[in-house]
Amino acid sequence: MLYPGPVRMYSELAPWFHLVTPPEDYATEAKYFTDLIEAARTGPADTLLELGSGGGNNASYLKQRFACTLTDLSEPMLELSRTINPECEHLPGDMRTLRLGRTFDVVFVHDAIMYMTTEHDLRAALETVAAHLRPGGVAVLAPDVVHESYRPGTAIDGRDGDDGRRLRYIEWTHEVAPGATTAEADVVILRRDGDGAPTRIDHEVHTLGVFPRATWLRLMDGAGLEPVTTEVEDPIADEHEVFVARRRHGTARPTT
Repeated sequence: MLYPGPVRMYSELAPWFHLVTPPEDYATEAKYFTDLIEAARTGPADTLLELGSGGGNNASYLKQRFACTLTDLSEPMLELSRTINPECEHLPGDMRTLRLGRTFDVVFVHDAIMYMTTEHDLRAALETVAAHLRPGGVAVLAPDVVHESYRPGTAIDGRDGDDGRRLRYIEWTHEVAPGATTAEADVVILRRDGDGAPTRIDHEVHTLGVFPRATWLRLMDGAGLEPVTTEVEDPIADEHEVFVARRRHGTARPTT
């Protein structure tokens, strides 16, 4: 996952992340992404690079079909992912600047791309996607929202762990100011180490990028990514936006 600055959720609180969002909640979504890739590919789809892989939740399913290389800016999140994906390659890296010097059949980016808060950052991330795709390879980009689908609101989640730890999570997203491309989210985590332990409360503000769909498509085109339409039904269409593209043969077009 990529984020601006020392966000505690992805640093010192990373060992708690699977109680915020457990891997088992990702089975349906990961199958949908796999089906999308199968429908969009025109050649082999054996190797997959995930940018902003976080705690490895999607990868815990994607690895059943693809040889996965997982990258993230946060070392603690990579360490958490290794606990459930020990067979996957894990590499530190910023999705705006990462260059591994090799290409993959598939590049996948989940909701970590929501931390791209400027067009410059989003363009850089999409150029990283294209730089790591073989010509004709498939990109799947899955931000939570675009500007047209964004709605402020409140989400509450959390789990009790098998080790006695307990966590509850509140996210309160706020309105996008007129003309802005970012939204702020108050995130509150309440956690207990076990029965009788005091409840600890952590609060931080996350800034998220909220761009129009047309901006996404323009920047994708500039990076050399051609949108692909498939007939795969999305079982959770109201929970995310999804862009599917293939790497264009030849050079990328300049973006403005």
